[in-house]
Amino acid sequence: MEAPPYLHGGPLGRARFKSAPEDFVVEEILGFEPSGIGEHCLVWVEKRDIDSNAAAARLADALGIRRRLVSHCGLKDRHAVTRQWFSIHIPGQASPEAETLESDGLRVLRITRNTRKLRRGIHAGNRFTIRLRDPDFDPKSASERWQVIMDRGAPNVFGTQRFGHGGRNVEKALAMFRGEFEPRDRLLRGIFLSAARSHLFNAIVAERLARGTWDSPLEGEVYGFSDNGTILLPGKQRGDENDRFQAGIVELTGPLWGSGELQSVGAVRAFEAEIAARHQELAAGLEAYGLRQERRVMRVRPVAAKPIEFENGHLIFSFDLPRGAYATVLLRELAELDELDDPGDEGV
Repeated sequence: MEAPPYLHGGPLGRARFKSAPEDFVVEEILGFEPSGIGEHCLVWVEKRDIDSNAAAARLADALGIRRRLVSHCGLKDRHAVTRQWFSIHIPGQASPEAETLESDGLRVLRITRNTRKLRRGIHAGNRFTIRLRDPDFDPKSASERWQVIMDRGAPNVFGTQRFGHGGRNVEKALAMFRGEFEPRDRLLRGIFLSAARSHLFNAIVAERLARGTWDSPLEGEVYGFSDNGTILLPGKQRGDENDRFQAGIVELTGPLWGSGELQSVGAVRAFEAEIAARHQELAAGLEAYGLRQERRVMRVRPVAAKPIEFENGHLIFSFDLPRGAYATVLLRELAELDELDDPGDEGV
């Protein structure tokens, strides 16, 4: 699969990524405080080398309940140390003891209650602490490039994790659209649809980069807020969106393809329709499967980012990202990452 273009001139060199789980630490930012009461038991866990779905299954098995009664906000990387919330629907039952739920690589940090279950995508974001080992470029260049990334951000494309091993999930989505097979597993079908949608979004962002309009508003833009997903439709804008964009308050958005009319108008709508026409089979398939038109901001900026720390020749990065953003789209602007074959899900 073709990689998106670079914004800041390409990587400075190479570095080892995720050599050990401790090199990639992700902490989910829930964005609200659990109520402390209710029929849903919320469990804050630390996982090492365990993905989110496997951890949810372990929690369900430990309590002898159906796995669908355990939910979480987002997928977190397997080859990492991650801290995230799970909700367990146990109405009328006391919360379990931490020891009941713990297993090898899974430690319980807190147990509370909440009136509502956790659903996918309701969390605010994720906090990352990442170590890049043995960079073959100098620290001064790394610090300067990281400062540029902190200031200007990076294209908010979907990372390689979204597309499966070798990027084959898009091929599988096309086969599904052609009627060559139909996954019985609803989760697997969703993975293929997500890959197709993400590929089309990345293509639109890549073309705007190529045309030099990625950070230059055009007539008919839909603006959006990175932190909460709210969008500003052309007919409901107050007129100062370009100024707010230049100030980094709002961002330009691109379409997450589905049925219905594009929410952009004018030049932007014409451009987006042109790129979608190049991927007509993907666009038509997404529409046929009932996905609706949505939007995603095209720039991601690290939040609460710190300057690079240097430790024994390694680089350490600390920053927050809103939900749905990938840490690797920032790091790829600095270094070519030598990592394990299975990149996982990062913490979206």
